[in-house]
Amino acid sequence: MWQDRKAPSLADMETMAHEIFERLPRRFRELCEGVIVRVEDFPTDEVLDEMGCESEFDLLGLFRGTGLPLQSHGDVARLPNMIWLYRRPILDYWAEHEETLGHIVRHVLVHEIGHHFGLSDGDMARIEADAD
Repeated sequence: MWQDRKAPSLADMETMAHEIFERLPRRFRELCEGVIVRVEDFPTDEVLDEMGCESEFDLLGLFRGTGLPLQSHGDVARLPNMIWLYRRPILDYWAEHEETLGHIVRHVLVHEIGHHFGLSDGDMARIEADAD
C-alpha cells in the first residue's frame, strides 16, 4: 500500500488546509473573514532573509498583514491579510516527527491565524484542543 503513496501536491495541501480550517471553532473562523490562506513549496528568499532563517526548511508558515489588535476603522486600504503554509518544510517536519500531517498543518494554521489575533500560545492550544 505505501508503495503507491505520494507526498501531497500544493493543491492537495491547500485543500487540506481549507478542510482543517472548516473544522476549527465557528466563532474563531468567523473572526478570520477576509484572511487568505496560500500554500507554497518554500518561502521566498526575501522572507527567509527578513525572518533570519538559516535554511529554506526553517519556516513552516507565515502571517502577513495587519493583525486585528492593530486595525482601526480609519485605516487606509491595504493588502489583504494572508497566511502562507510552506509545503516542503511541513513535509520535512512530518518525516522527522510522530505527528500526523493533518495535525501539523492544523498547528501551523492555528499558530499563523493566532498572529492575526495577537493570541498567546495558551489561547492557540485551546483552539486546537477545541478543533479535536
